[in-house]
This record gives sequence, C-alpha cells and structure tokens, in this order.
Amino acid sequence: MSYRISLLDKSPVAQDDTPGEALKHTLNLAQLAETWGYHRFWIAEHHNTSRLASSSPELLIAWIIGQTHRIRVGSGGVMLQHYSPYKVAENFNLLASLAPGRVDLGVGKAPGGLPLSTRALQAGVHQEEKGSFADQLAQLDNWLSLPAAAEDEEEALRATPVPERTADRFLLGASLESAKLAANLDWNFVYAAHLNGDKNLMREVLNAWRSQSPRDTLVAVQVIVAPDAQKADELAKLVEIWSVELENAQRVSVGSEAQAHAFARQAGSAIKRLERREPSLIKGTAETVHAGLAALSEEFGINEFIIDTPIASPEARFQSLRLLAGVTPVKSVSDFTAEHEAW
Repeated sequence: MSYRISLLDKSPVAQDDTPGEALKHTLNLAQLAETWGYHRFWIAEHHNTSRLASSSPELLIAWIIGQTHRIRVGSGGVMLQHYSPYKVAENFNLLASLAPGRVDLGVGKAPGGLPLSTRALQAGVHQEEKGSFADQLAQLDNWLSLPAAAEDEEEALRATPVPERTADRFLLGASLESAKLAANLDWNFVYAAHLNGDKNLMREVLNAWRSQSPRDTLVAVQVIVAPDAQKADELAKLVEIWSVELENAQRVSVGSEAQAHAFARQAGSAIKRLERREPSLIKGTAETVHAGLAALSEEFGINEFIIDTPIASPEARFQSLRLLAGVTPVKSVSDFTAEHEAW
C-alpha cells in the first residue's frame, strides 16, 4: 500500500444508544484502530445535535491518549471561529505535554453546527476584534510557536505549558484560499473531499498545494466497506447530503432535509435553493475500496487518506473499518470489545 490510512470519528449516536455509549464506542474504536495499524485517529467537532456526541474534541483527545499507546490522536477539527486562538494553543500545548509526539491539531473554518449554536458559542465575543479567519490562524500559529519564557521575562505571555514538541498542525479545507493559507504558515493541509468531492476542484487545489508546499498531500474521504457490494449499497443509501442556499446568500451542506429547514429558520432567511446531492463516497468490499483509494492516490499524488465512515451503527462502523484495515471481521460490538479486552 503506497498511502497511509487514518480515521475521522464523529461519535455518532446510534438508534437506542445514549451519548455516553457513543463515546465509549469512540474510545473502543480508537484503541482497536491502534491495533489494526491506522496512523491517526481524529475527532470532529459538532454542536447542538442529538445525532453526534463530539462537541469537544479536546476532551475526547485527552481521554483517548490516556488509554492508547502509539496512535496519533487529534482534532478534525477545532472550529477556530468560535474560540480564542490563545486558548486553543493552551489546550493543545497541554495535550502535547501529556503525549509528546502523538497529538495533532486540526483546524477548520466551518461553524460545526447551525446558527443557534454559533450564536451561543460566540456570545460575548467581539468578532470584530478577532479579525479574519486568516488572522486568527496566524495568531494561533504564533502562540504555538513561542518558546518557553526565560526567567527574566516575567511579563512575557506564553500559551503554557510549552511542550518539548508542539502538536502537529493541520488546516482542513476545500479551496485554493485554504491551501495557500496552510502553505504560507507551513502547516499541513487536508483537502476535505468528504464534504466536496468535485474532482476538478480537488485537482486544482492539490496542484496549487504541491506547488507551494513540500509537505505531504492528505485528503479526507467518505468510505463504506462491507463484506459484499450489496450490503455496502444498503449502508450508502442511509447517507444524506443536502445543499441549501438561502436568500441572504448563506450556503451550507447538512445531513437531512429537516436540518436544511432548521438552518433557514435559525438564520432568519428563506431558502433559495435546496437539493439532495449524491454523497461523495467510495463503497464496496475492502478490495473495491482499496482499488478506489489507490486510483485516487495515483491520480492526485495522495500520501494519506483520512477516512470518514458515515455509519451510525457501531457494529457496521467497526466492521467497515476492520475490513478496510485488512483484519478478519467479527460479528458484533461485544466481539470487538472482547477482542480489545484480550489485547
């Protein structure tokens, strides 16, 4: 295999599960992913939804790094527009101090939720003082880059604790602007093909990225693996992607028609355009999916795939990722748990 594979998990809450159970599944999956040979395990950030339990990647990262040994753990990503860059730097400097060489800081530009949660997250924050997203990212990079203060620098401000090795830095995006911003700051860049699978855009952005940075090419993709093609098709039919554009020019992609209408209500603007898109995902048996990944790797020069598996059922999700790793499948979550306990 000429590419690395890593995981992005959203802690989906399956039907009849509690958020607590979903979070336990995330921990169990991270531990198994380590034994299965995955390179990274990232946690997404989503707000104000009963379907996902991953509202605070930093807390989950701390929980996971304390119960794993080798796998890199990180955010995919922190939604920087809501937070102080200084506080984000403190959080990840602390995490990097707890697990030197194992922590990734992935940053995203999206809100990670609908307008109600965005307003709540930003209540009391003067957005005009924060500047543009590029300004915020530059501030974050600066806080992460400052060395520890010398003894005679009592008035120096640092994002403490300053670790021996800071978290590796990644910008998530799907635009020329994001690729250029990552290159200018010498950050890693992850093209978000799981959100925008337009191959012409991906080619344009990745070509620009490689012309501006010597770093690896990473791409996030949606993948569903099943024991046979029919089962993969059945799981893929459960995945919904809706594009909505409001009359106030706001645009967003959401996971259901109901979410699209909720977005319009919360934004206080009527819907101008609403359509269900075909999900941009690779599906099938492990052999079929790896053939698809290999073709993408060859065509676009991809060094690493960040795998997003949009399956709520823990049994099907674990099975999918175990098959992708080339490990003999088991039948149930209890079997996965037994395997982990034996490990």
